[in-house]
Amino acid sequence: MLNKSGIILEYFPSNLLMAQSDPESKLSSADALVPRSREMARLSLKRLFVFSLCLSALFFLIITLQAVVELGQFEGGQYPFIVWWSPLTGETGRLGECGRNKCFFTINKTYHNHPATQAFLFYGTDFNIDSLPLPRNADHHWALFHEESPKNNYKLFHSPVVTLFNHTATFSHFSHLPLVTQHLESLELLTSLAHLVPLSQKNRLRRTLAPLAYVQSDCDPPSDRDTFVRELMRHIQVDSYGACLHNRDLPAGLRDSTAMDERGFHRILARYKFVLAFENAVCDDYVTEKLWRPLKLGVVPVYYGAPNVRAWLPSNRSAVVVGPDEAPERLARLLRRLDENDDEYEAYLEWKRPGRVTNQRLLAEMQSRKWGVQDPMRENYIDVFECMVCDRVWENLNRRKEGLTPKTWRAEASHLRCPPPRTFAFSAGPTGRATLRGIWGPSYRQSEKEARALRLFADRNKNFTVGQFWKEVFAD
Repeated sequence: MLNKSGIILEYFPSNLLMAQSDPESKLSSADALVPRSREMARLSLKRLFVFSLCLSALFFLIITLQAVVELGQFEGGQYPFIVWWSPLTGETGRLGECGRNKCFFTINKTYHNHPATQAFLFYGTDFNIDSLPLPRNADHHWALFHEESPKNNYKLFHSPVVTLFNHTATFSHFSHLPLVTQHLESLELLTSLAHLVPLSQKNRLRRTLAPLAYVQSDCDPPSDRDTFVRELMRHIQVDSYGACLHNRDLPAGLRDSTAMDERGFHRILARYKFVLAFENAVCDDYVTEKLWRPLKLGVVPVYYGAPNVRAWLPSNRSAVVVGPDEAPERLARLLRRLDENDDEYEAYLEWKRPGRVTNQRLLAEMQSRKWGVQDPMRENYIDVFECMVCDRVWENLNRRKEGLTPKTWRAEASHLRCPPPRTFAFSAGPTGRATLRGIWGPSYRQSEKEARALRLFADRNKNFTVGQFWKEVFAD
């Protein structure tokens, strides 16, 4: 039945029809519509939820089927299986393509004993003794990826442990995949003048700024850098923006450690003549962004860290290198002289002119490395590491097919090595808080015992408990 407006009256309850003809009942009819509107809204939300749930289930099913298909191809013997035992990523399964070779990468440890499993990958920071793929098949490849400081996992830095691995990717230039330049994007950014502040402007800024900046929030690391800088501050002014030895504030938006790659932070550092670039550990080839950042910004780094850092500097005169026996007072005198003499200071920036990188070793490394840093056109070093292992696995599989003896790769002690941490001879002075300064020496010595115990159990090639491990560590 239709009214004059063409509305189908049968679709509405009689009390609502009465409301249309009776003005006094309009309020009650509106009240009657509210529950119905709410009910319809709830129904729509339920339908939307069910639809989203079904869509998610379908997506998950597609991904699962893809993994099953790939896994089926693998279990059929088409691809070798490589397990990330201490993973860098959370990928449950992925078919990786490495040129003509393909390997199936997973974090699923249940494939330890699968006949097609060929290799195990370990991320050094998370390498843990309470779970290792033992017993180890004679054909199993073990590969270590560790780009971090020794403070993250000291026992890896001793010969008994590092030589357990067949393949390595570490900051050492001796490793199978060296990561020395992991914090340097390109030579173009290194020589760029985009952030360079003219010396005349830096001299004017010296009215309100110290000649040196220090930005560290990881206090009292194995290098004992805060002790040195604290003593240096007695002889020359230092603006310290980080939590360590803090005496100057960054703008509110730049105080988080994640802001150190922000342009605003770079503009602040670029105004200084020097930046204290002190590593958290002293190891050959352990060169981090602490060196590369000021070099890119046109600031002279005052560097303490890798003893062989000169092998990686863009030129013979691009940084002030601090030796382990350097006296802070003597260093302060040198920095004051450079601060007051423009010609001497600018000699440290001559390499920034286009084409003035003279270090042939650095040039060769940047031209030959197979990976990129923040470069979407190139693979990252994790992918290259995976493919290095994948290719070597395939090389041995093919050699076996041809009746040849499989090739053997072994890590050497030089692939990940650092000397014992040392503290500076002069007093640390009052700090007003508890520090970690005294723990690194004992930690290193204990890690030597841990390395020997771990090697003992690995050579026995049997599973062991955490209790058994620590009993062995403290046996003597």
